[in-house]
Order: sequence, then C-alpha cells, then structure tokens
Amino acid sequence: MSFDINLMCKLVAQIAPLFANADIEVTETHHRNKVDAPSGTALLLANSINHALGDKMKYVYNRHDLSKKRENDEIGITSIRGGNIVGEHTVQFFGLNDTFEIKHTSYSRSVFAEGAIKAAKFIKDKPNGFYSMNDLV
Repeated sequence: MSFDINLMCKLVAQIAPLFANADIEVTETHHRNKVDAPSGTALLLANSINHALGDKMKYVYNRHDLSKKRENDEIGITSIRGGNIVGEHTVQFFGLNDTFEIKHTSYSRSVFAEGAIKAAKFIKDKPNGFYSMNDLV
C-alpha cells in the first residue's frame, strides 16, 4: 500500500526504455527478520521494468555462483538483510560512462497506512469497479 513504491514502479517503467543499453540492477534491504528474498517489492520493480522492455529480460539473483560475464538481457536482483531497516529499494541503470539511480527508503511502517488513507480518499467518490494503487499515481 505504499504510494511511493507504486510511484517508483511507474517511474522506472517509464525510463527503462530510455536506458535500453544499460545494465539494470535492483537492490533491496530489509530488517534481519524478513524471510523472503527477494522481497515482493523488489520483484514488483523488476517486473515493471521487464514489462516496459517487452518482457524479454531474465532475472539473475545474487551473482556469487556465476562465473561468466553479464549478459545484455539481465536484471540483477540483490537482497540484503540486517538490523531493523524497514525497507530500502534501489534501481540502478549502469551505462558505460554514468549511472542513473532511483531509490526509496521507508523509515517507518506508517507509509503503508498513509498509502491506505490516500487510496481510501481516492476511491470514496469513484463508481463501483476494480481499482489498484496504480490508479493513484
């Protein structure tokens, strides 16, 4: 229900085609007790990028077992777990001469409540139907 994460998904999907020759990495960091890796949010970001690029990318998780150079059709996904971090998600587009990065950091779980309130205010006067957080951004 994070409004900002949904906005981030929309932004990375819009800019991904502009970085068609870039190496793309999604990095996510969460508290030490989080059991899923990668997080659903990291996959949501990767899926947004992949869809914008024609669903032709493959996901590579934590490169430690790979002994080969990076391929052009990869989105790297790395998970970090430690401390009490609520959530941090970074998408990086690595070019030959520069890097473009979009990052979101949650300092409190209240961002989910704030997103739910924004959604409730958005939907209260809408006709019956199916809506998602994407309709807010």
